[in-house]
Amino acid sequence: MNYVGIDVSQKELMVVVIIKGKARPAKKFENTTTGHREIIQLLAKLKGETRICLEATGVYHFDLAVALSRTDGLEVMVINPKAAHNFAQALMKRSKTDTIDAATLAAYCERMPFEAWQRPADEVIALRAIGRRIAALNKLKTQTKNQRHALTATQDTPDIVIEQTEELVSVLEKQIQAHRDSALELIRQHESLTRVFTLIIGIKGIAEASAIQLLAELLVLPQDISAKQWVAYAGLDPRHNESGSSVAKKPRISKAGNKYLRHALYMPALVATRYEPNIKRYYHHLIENNGLKKLQALCAVMRKLLHAIHGMLKTNKEFDGSRFYAMPVDTSS
Repeated sequence: MNYVGIDVSQKELMVVVIIKGKARPAKKFENTTTGHREIIQLLAKLKGETRICLEATGVYHFDLAVALSRTDGLEVMVINPKAAHNFAQALMKRSKTDTIDAATLAAYCERMPFEAWQRPADEVIALRAIGRRIAALNKLKTQTKNQRHALTATQDTPDIVIEQTEELVSVLEKQIQAHRDSALELIRQHESLTRVFTLIIGIKGIAEASAIQLLAELLVLPQDISAKQWVAYAGLDPRHNESGSSVAKKPRISKAGNKYLRHALYMPALVATRYEPNIKRYYHHLIENNGLKKLQALCAVMRKLLHAIHGMLKTNKEFDGSRFYAMPVDTSS
């Protein structure tokens, strides 16, 4: 068995191969389609089965993981960066370089239980790419609008600067809409996507735009993981900070997860706390009875909303507000 660690960055890939317990010198490749092919050609020359380990590094590892998983004779494992960090600490690594990180991942692959990465369907991969692009364009649009506000706040800004900024906002809005239309067309072409999309938009607070972003992130996850794992993947799980008798900070969300999913959940949860009766009551219950601050209560709603979506997709059932939060019975009369 051969073990391979690949350290992924935006532009480069560092590869270390362990054969019969000995690590070969690291090799560097570009993080491009050509670089991916070169890595596959390198690994294809190895005798026997090959297992590969890489970190989940935003958008930069995904195309490589897909390419490797489509190659016969190669098995891929994608791990949380925190797992790699903790493993490196256990090995007493004193330095951090791309080469050392790749060697650490190869050692992790060799010593730790191997969990093969499940490649999503092609249409799901395409939806994820569209969703990520929409998220990037939305961020750029917000930044541009903020710039426009700052530019119009002073009389010294030339008209052409303001006009060009406004044109850019318009262009970004058109691109966002074009991508959303493309995502909706992709969803209509696949029955499985149409089914889950219809279920998601059945929740008050989740419109088509939010549903696209949510499905783009959720459908790439393995189908057998639990709702609790969804929450951890989104970074919405509570992080406790206690040490001895002197340190006991209040729990906070870990944020050690998918920021795209957290952002996609934020607005639907906020709208649902206003317009979905059961979710609204649950939100106010957390504030009034449990003493949570508004943002803390909203994060709790986001977590529970993830649980609800997980159950809906597993059972193929529509959203049931009474299961989200049972309304208290009025006994005053």
